[in-house]
Amino acid sequence: MFRRLGAYLDSIRARDPAPRSRAEILLYPGVWAVFWHRVAHRLYRADLFFLARFVNHTSRWLTGIDIHPGAKIGRNFFIDHGFVVIGETAEIGDDVTIYQCVTLGGTSPDNGVAGKRHPTLRDGVIIGSGAQVLGPITVSARARIGANAVVTRDVPEGAVMVGIPAKATLVEAGKWKKDFVPYGTPCSELYDPATQKLELMRCELEAMRKRVDELLAERETTRGTEEQRDRA
Repeated sequence: MFRRLGAYLDSIRARDPAPRSRAEILLYPGVWAVFWHRVAHRLYRADLFFLARFVNHTSRWLTGIDIHPGAKIGRNFFIDHGFVVIGETAEIGDDVTIYQCVTLGGTSPDNGVAGKRHPTLRDGVIIGSGAQVLGPITVSARARIGANAVVTRDVPEGAVMVGIPAKATLVEAGKWKKDFVPYGTPCSELYDPATQKLELMRCELEAMRKRVDELLAERETTRGTEEQRDRA
């Protein structure tokens, strides 16, 4: 058990440069929220729903993180800072990182997959702060959700999603291959979809300007040739 705990704490240190020791990580509200959820989830699976809810409410009061006892969570799950809401039918894989103020929200029970209202996050997913992932969708392995994005559709493996509604954006291969990128996306305006569209428009205008210059040069050449012919 202690070896497994040590591996969990080390996985957090690999994603968060702030702590100086394992002991410091034990003070993180996200660590305690996951611990209490493990207890609540066991009670939930044993059909002890009231006790599961009691543990859940106590954990929420202590940590500011609300994880429904029915949610399924894999290994090395890390909530950085807190104020996160995770719904009943959410499923979270291994090595997933969620930042503050994220919601894994659900849809109405009569809208979507029967009995499944909340998202599924595959292994290695990163959810940036303030993001909302809604409905019985799947965020595939190693995908990244940028800060404040709103995701309502399935996300392909390795995709980087930003904006409202969230859309895939391009990331340099060197950055994409990194084991971990804080907050899900590189902190640069170059990865904003609106900026990308403006850049594409700028390139198109530049190409049109060059073409117009070429046409004007051809026209001047043709005019000069005609004038010389007339003089002859």
